[in-house]
Amino acid sequence: MTPNSPSPMDIVSMRRAEFGFPGALRDQLVAAILDGSKTSTTGLVVDYEHEAEPLPEVGSRSVVVDSDDRPVAVIEVTGVRVVPLAQVDLAHVVDEGEGHTSVAEWREGHERFWHSAEMRAALADPDFTVADTTPVVLERFRLVADLRQAR
Repeated sequence: MTPNSPSPMDIVSMRRAEFGFPGALRDQLVAAILDGSKTSTTGLVVDYEHEAEPLPEVGSRSVVVDSDDRPVAVIEVTGVRVVPLAQVDLAHVVDEGEGHTSVAEWREGHERFWHSAEMRAALADPDFTVADTTPVVLERFRLVADLRQAR
């Protein structure tokens, strides 16, 4: 750990950052965070509300967990915007590190995830769908620590 790295006690008390659901997608997203290609993410306001979680705040840190629920990284929020889904811009899309080259391509993939049985179950809404007006949380972050080296 570097001098500015969080201590084990800090890590235990941090909010958990779970990208996608455990499995191939989470593995891909965590790998992109660890290699630096993923510096943004998009969440649904309704998901935060359903979980009774506050929206992320600039400067807050969270511990990223992998598909095996192991802490693998610490990230720090560097920016937060809430916008209608139709206003997601290409810069945000590219910074998500998933290889999308257009907003339409990104949206198609995200709608597939948001309309999945897993997401609908997580929201306790079997008919959940998104639209242009659906509020989304555009979060930017930076990698603070790679915790794999600490194990």
